[in-house]
Amino acid sequence: MNPVAKMLIIGGIVLIVIGLLWAVGSKFLPLGRLPGDIVVEKENFKFYFPIVTCIAVSAGLSLIMYLIRLFTK
Repeated sequence: MNPVAKMLIIGGIVLIVIGLLWAVGSKFLPLGRLPGDIVVEKENFKFYFPIVTCIAVSAGLSLIMYLIRLFTK
């Protein structure tokens, strides 16, 4: 099988798994509503910037990538 096709299939499966985990996990881990996320609400205006959520997702993905590199050598 073509290596590009194999990577696209694996990437699609990974995205599906992440989407399912996000849908199920949102009941237990409120990503997007963590303490430290910036929310400004006024009459006709709502500004939302999930800075702590971005940091948590980045740290988690960095850990996953580190573990993948560690075990693939």
